[in-house]
This record gives sequence, structure tokens and C-alpha cells, in this order.
Amino acid sequence: MNPYLAFKLVHIALGCVALVAFWTAGIARKGGPLHVGAGKVYLLAMAGLLAATVPMCWLAWFAGHQKIVVFLLYLLVITCTSTWLSWRAIRDRRDWARYVGPAYRALMWLNLGAGAGIALFGLFVADRMQLIIVSFSLIGISTFASMRRFALRPPTEARWWMRQHLRAMLGNGVATHIAFLSIGLPRLLPMLQGPVFQNLAWLAPLGVAAVAGVYLGRKYLGAPGRAGRLPQRA
Repeated sequence: MNPYLAFKLVHIALGCVALVAFWTAGIARKGGPLHVGAGKVYLLAMAGLLAATVPMCWLAWFAGHQKIVVFLLYLLVITCTSTWLSWRAIRDRRDWARYVGPAYRALMWLNLGAGAGIALFGLFVADRMQLIIVSFSLIGISTFASMRRFALRPPTEARWWMRQHLRAMLGNGVATHIAFLSIGLPRLLPMLQGPVFQNLAWLAPLGVAAVAGVYLGRKYLGAPGRAGRLPQRA
């Protein structure tokens, strides 16, 4: 077995684990043992999956697939960001300053650079998937804007960490489901390998996540700023 195939199989296996764990945590009672346990499994699976992506990109680059690797590296950046934030929002829920520390700020600026870079790549270099690439560049740029706005001043919302965790997990969900819909499902159902379904597989999860974000935010937190405020200092 060649090294690329070995890493690819690891990537696929961990992706399957992540998909099951994501929905298990999503359906389970929030904060309950099953939710917490499935969430840990999900984050561990994502960490392993993302780690396996690095050597895959390295091997693909030297195999002559540089354009594909550029986009994959961008996806790696935005997925690492959402995975990191979903974890740290829970770990640092009592310490906003620690949450927005050096790692947060490094990822923030990395998203800006990666988003701007991949937009230029999609417009002037890529010879296919231009719509998807340019559309996805907005994720990195908007992530930078959101992270920078949040880091400017301490939050007044008591459960700011839950809102951050929810948003990050929706980002994780987008990544997990795009991988399944664009790669896994067409392998199982070859009739779904056409360009129309591929565009839907990449873009539809973004729309679903946007709607889900509004619904879940109101369900668990209420309108922004109304989910309980931190006491103001005199």
C-alpha cells in the first residue's frame, strides 16, 4: 500500500467516526454525558483527520496536484479554526482573555490571509470549481471579521462561550457534511457524481448551517445579548 492511500484510508475512517459522533452529540441532551462524550470523540476524530491531511497534501503536491492542494490547505485552515474554537470555548468558558489569546489571534489573521489568497487563486489561477473556491473564500474573511470583533472587548453576555461553541460546531458540521456529500456519498451512489450535485454538496451545507445557526441560537441562547449578561462593574 502506498503512503498516500494509507493516509487516505485513515482520513476516511476518522471522517466516518466524526460524522456519527457529530450527530450523536447534536441529538443528545446538551451538557449531558452522551453529548459530552460524543463531543470528545468528535474532536479527537477531527484532530486525527486533520493531522492525516497534512502528509496527504505533501504527497499530492509532489505528485503534480498543486492546484488541488492549495484549496485543500485552505480548507485545512478554516476547519482547524472551527475545531480549535469549539474546544477552547468550553475549556476557557470562565476566562475570555485566555480564549482570545495568542492561538486565537494567530488563527484569526491566518484566516484573513488564507481567505484573501484563495479568493485570488479562484479568480485568476483555478481552472475548475471557481464558483466554489471564491464562495468559500468568504468563510475565511468573515471568520476573521467575527473573531476580531469578538476579541476587541470582553463580552457582556454570560454565556458567550456557548454562542462561540455553537458557531464553531456549525462550522465543523459544514466541513464534515461537505466531505460526506462530495466524496463519500457519490462513491456509494455513482448517479450523484454530476456537476450539479457536486455544487450542491459544497454549497448547500453553508445555507443549512446559516439557518440552523439562527434557530439553535434562539433556542438555546435567545437573541444575541439577551442570554444573560455579566454583572457590570461599578
